[in-house]
Amino acid sequence: MPKVSEVLKASLERGREYGIFSSDLRVLMAKELNLINPADVYLHADDEIPVDSQYFSNFERVLKGEPVEYVVQKAKFLQYPLYVDNRVLIPRGETEELVANISELIYDYYDPRNYLVCADIGTGSGCIAIGLKSIGKNWIVTASDVSQDALDVARKNFDDLGFRIQTLLGPGLKPYIEARMNLDIIVSNPPYILNKDEVQDSVKEYEPAQALYLDKDNSVYEEIFRDYKKVKKGTLLMCFEIGYDLEDYLTDLMNQYLEDYEYKFVKDLNGLTRFLFVFLH
Repeated sequence: MPKVSEVLKASLERGREYGIFSSDLRVLMAKELNLINPADVYLHADDEIPVDSQYFSNFERVLKGEPVEYVVQKAKFLQYPLYVDNRVLIPRGETEELVANISELIYDYYDPRNYLVCADIGTGSGCIAIGLKSIGKNWIVTASDVSQDALDVARKNFDDLGFRIQTLLGPGLKPYIEARMNLDIIVSNPPYILNKDEVQDSVKEYEPAQALYLDKDNSVYEEIFRDYKKVKKGTLLMCFEIGYDLEDYLTDLMNQYLEDYEYKFVKDLNGLTRFLFVFLH
């Protein structure tokens, strides 16, 4: 039987032309060896792998373009291991940046030790809701989505990680309005891609389209701006992940719907406009 080191070397040589990285191979091998940390694969370099190991079929899936996170059904967000499959988007570094920005900005608007009521709209895997609970242990966080499939994934992550987070089914603020909730913080990473040609093939083919592409005639941004007064009791902070090319569009929407507000666009670590923070007095 081949050794782990031999399998990884052969996989890397074959996968190089497909753009597969050694880090992807370690993730696949960690699943095979039942290791939590892919870096620990190196400690098992001399272990032998059966020729009928699932590693090889998983490797073929990655060669065909399937994201490694879907193959192993796991993605890391902040310090948390999340379950993911093709019902939800794979959490990305930009969304971690959104949570990091909220953790810093919150002191400008609220005392984070208070029992703030938060909504994560379009929760997907539940990563933002989990990030919010990691900022404010006392925060009352509710996660919503238009997809019951997505909520099932989020619910699994909340339960597996021991987070008490309620879930609601429905678009925009509608489920919060129906529940007669008053919110302090709204966070959303809605569909925001305008140009499908800019999307990688693996994303186009495997990740849920309804969570990717912005339809300006059916925009979550517009739904939230239109309905915010129905959930606003006092001040309200709204935080969005956005497309780099949406600044003018969102500025027009704010001018159309919002009153007594201040806002700022913030760039991500790549220097692209990626976040919008709006505070309503």
